[in-house]
Amino acid sequence: MSHELWFRTPAPDWFEALPVGNGHLGAKVFGRVGTERIALNLDDVWSGDGPRDLEVTGGPEALADVRRLLLADGDRLAATERTRALQGPLVESYQPLADLLIRTAGEAGDYRRSLDLQTGVVGVDYTVEGTRFRREAYVSAPDQVLVWTITADKAGAIDLDLSLESQHPVQTNVADGTYGVVGHAPSELTIEYRESPDPIQYRDGHGIGFGIALQVHAAGGEVTTSADGVTVRGADSVTVFLAAASTFAGWSVPPGRDPLTALRAATDVLAAVELDKLRERHVEDHQALYGRAELQLGTAVDLPTDERIGTDDPDLVALMFNFGRYLLIASSRPGTQAANLQGIWNQDRRPMWASDWTNNINTQMNYWPADVTGLSECFEPLIDNLEALAASGANTARILYDAPGWVSHHNSDIWAATWPVGEGGDDPVWAMCATCGVWLTAHLMEHYRFGQDLELLRERSYPLIAGAAEFVLAMLVEDGEGRLQFIPSTAPEHHFVLPSGEKASVDLTSTYDIWLIRELFANLAEAETALGLTSDLNDRAQKARERLPEIRITPDGRLYEWPTDWTPSEINHRHQSHLYGLHPGAEIDPASTPEWAEAARKSLQIRTDGATNGGWTAAWLVALWARLFEPERASEVIQDYLARLVSDNLLHRDGDIFQIDANFGMTGCIPELLIQSHTDVIRLLPALPKAWPDGSFRGLRARGGLTFDVSWRGGQVTKASVVAARTGLHRIALPGRELVVELRAGQSLDLVR
Repeated sequence: MSHELWFRTPAPDWFEALPVGNGHLGAKVFGRVGTERIALNLDDVWSGDGPRDLEVTGGPEALADVRRLLLADGDRLAATERTRALQGPLVESYQPLADLLIRTAGEAGDYRRSLDLQTGVVGVDYTVEGTRFRREAYVSAPDQVLVWTITADKAGAIDLDLSLESQHPVQTNVADGTYGVVGHAPSELTIEYRESPDPIQYRDGHGIGFGIALQVHAAGGEVTTSADGVTVRGADSVTVFLAAASTFAGWSVPPGRDPLTALRAATDVLAAVELDKLRERHVEDHQALYGRAELQLGTAVDLPTDERIGTDDPDLVALMFNFGRYLLIASSRPGTQAANLQGIWNQDRRPMWASDWTNNINTQMNYWPADVTGLSECFEPLIDNLEALAASGANTARILYDAPGWVSHHNSDIWAATWPVGEGGDDPVWAMCATCGVWLTAHLMEHYRFGQDLELLRERSYPLIAGAAEFVLAMLVEDGEGRLQFIPSTAPEHHFVLPSGEKASVDLTSTYDIWLIRELFANLAEAETALGLTSDLNDRAQKARERLPEIRITPDGRLYEWPTDWTPSEINHRHQSHLYGLHPGAEIDPASTPEWAEAARKSLQIRTDGATNGGWTAAWLVALWARLFEPERASEVIQDYLARLVSDNLLHRDGDIFQIDANFGMTGCIPELLIQSHTDVIRLLPALPKAWPDGSFRGLRARGGLTFDVSWRGGQVTKASVVAARTGLHRIALPGRELVVELRAGQSLDLVR
């Protein structure tokens, strides 16, 4: 079934537990009967004690050296090493919060654990000694609480012991029937890939403080609250609700020093809750978002989710797509932090790659599903994130490059780090990517194209796009042959091999950066046209765009990745940066740019031949093959992903590594097989795999403010309708024919009956 995950057993570990969340408060529910564990997270509990100063000195001088080494000396290795002088502090790490432990007695039978995507409720049903129990868990966005309930079909059958535990030092606080804990996240923490004799440090009164408040309401029986937790004896039903808050006060200021203020804030949240309306308000809020779109493929399969993995099951693909929408709703809401590398779910104090925002594709991929699947509200935290990066990045641009505008490099954290990280100790292949902010601004124009919100474009998006353009224009330098080069430049995370056999990563403008800068300048012009503006900045940008290095094709028909056709260090490298113009960019299209499209195809064939994909890599490949109208290759990637790279609960897992970008990426890329609107033609079912002969989608959106519902049987469209959010003329291509339709705002039209 494409809207429910379910299992016959509890989760064996954290990876398999079921996620719930409201963007701010997240939880993983294990569904255990003897000792239930609900692992908690709060989106703004990170390590660190406030914003750091970028203490790099001699940045402009280092930049001048890098440019000389590349332009005059042609010494890529020396240029790569010189960029280490630009590295600032490492990022801080996203933190776990605590565990809610719920202990009961007895052995469970007739067990079922489920996550209903349509309601956002985790259910656990089981029998102990003839009594049937039902548990539910969810996190409410309207009421900002985690709710856990238990009912029994026999009176007085519920006995519970509840407590909170944390990996962080905490103290218990009990008052007026509320059980709470307070504590601090680490004030200093060494990122997981660096060794340290004392990697996790706490200092009294430093670090982000937090408070967790819990109350228990029972029908019948007795409830006792003490410093040891809460006990319930002889109840007919129980409702537990929990709120949490932190002392985080913003990226640019130190956190509050007293965690009791956070506990008081959490307790105030509990005091405002109306118990009899909790579930109704949660479900109504959740369905308002989740119900906007869905995908159905093939025949519904009512088997446990773990038993379906690795099978030929189109309905499982639909479930994966729908699950990705659920996860974005649960981890990114207005007013919360943007979804990080793990969404909002993390159990480690030193998580892989800090569970940060990795801005050379991973953060971007998190938001690929937002607009196309009708979750524009979930996009808002990314705008907030960009505004913080722009404010911080203006300082970084000045210190490192003596440049105006703003810059953001590879990694960021809750303190809005925007510099290349590593303090001179990280390989520049990871750190030296100065156009990550440029890529992020592309999402702002995409958001406008889908939603047509001129006020948002004017007030928030355009200033960010303009600031990125100011920075790029200041960084462009002539190369002696009339071209403007962006230096330093990389193909993210990918080394090239020099004739000496040594590996380097910094060069003149990479193909990736050419695509990004071309797109940035085009977006600036499009934004000004939409807003009725004219500026000297745009004039300069359009003139500079004409002088950028051209997109080149190698003699054997591939797209160049670097200015020289260097030998790649990894022929099957995971990052397809030089294909950005195909996806998520829109400059490569088989119909309008066939030579580029064929070069992209050959590049992709070589990159993927014999490759073993990782999670987010697989998601990107689905979209790239879809844009080339290669549905069978995309389908093969999806099937391999579902066979190798997911936990039983469909969350991405590669060994002991969890990254949520793969889940979001798949949900954002599967629509490319079903609807494409990145050119002047909206294509319906442009790359339908043979494995999906029957299916339907509802609520998928196209650029220009259109929403489509489409059904098909035997690969042929049986129904298709469109609703317009604004008045306009549109070309719509269905398999075998093309229509030109003029739609008024609010108008609905049947294209196929």
